[in-house]
This record gives sequence, structure tokens and C-alpha cells, in this order.
Amino acid sequence: MLPRELRMRDGGDFAVAVRKGRRAGSRTVVCHWAGAEDPLRVGFVVSKAVGGSVVRNRVKRRLRHVVRELTEASALPATGLLVVRALPAAADATSVELTDDVRRTSGRATRPADAVSS
Repeated sequence: MLPRELRMRDGGDFAVAVRKGRRAGSRTVVCHWAGAEDPLRVGFVVSKAVGGSVVRNRVKRRLRHVVRELTEASALPATGLLVVRALPAAADATSVELTDDVRRTSGRATRPADAVSS
């Protein structure tokens, strides 16, 4: 479970990250990132395209676990808004694949804008 202070609960925060933030995707997830002065908050979007309610909840639990590990390892910035959107392939992905995809896509999305062009 993610600590309460890391959870994104406000719909406005989701909208800011998804609509105005930077995006990076893989086969299983898309990460949306919006830099902010506030401490890091993370939200998850798992639509019905991923599967039924049991599958969606399993994917959310697995993604929360991955993000918790990344925050404990300081692999994510300390400030900003991160939305992790699961794609249908996430339902069949192994934990290693999910971890690699979240680590890679969140790293690309949170990379400073001047580092992206080089």
C-alpha cells in the first residue's frame, strides 16, 4: 500500500498531470508527469479495457507495489504529480515487466525538458 501522503486523491491533480504534463509510454503502462512544488503524489488509472474488476484491482495493487518500491529507492523525484495509466497488456504482464516498464517510462517522463532533446 502506498503511504497516504503519496496518494493522489483530487481529480484536478489527475487532470493537470494527464492534460498538461509530459507523457511516456510502453507496452503495459503510460506515465503522465507534471512537475509541481508540492511533494510527490501518485495516481493510477486502470480502465475496463484492462479487464474485469478482479483483474483491474490486481493490476492496481501490483502498480502500487512497484511505485512504492521506486519511491523507497528514490528512483522518483521528491516533488510533482505522477499518473500511471495501465494498458490492456498490463493484465498479462509479469511483475518484472511491470517494474521495468514503470521505471523506464516514469524516468523518461520526469527527465528534465532540456535532457529530452539531446
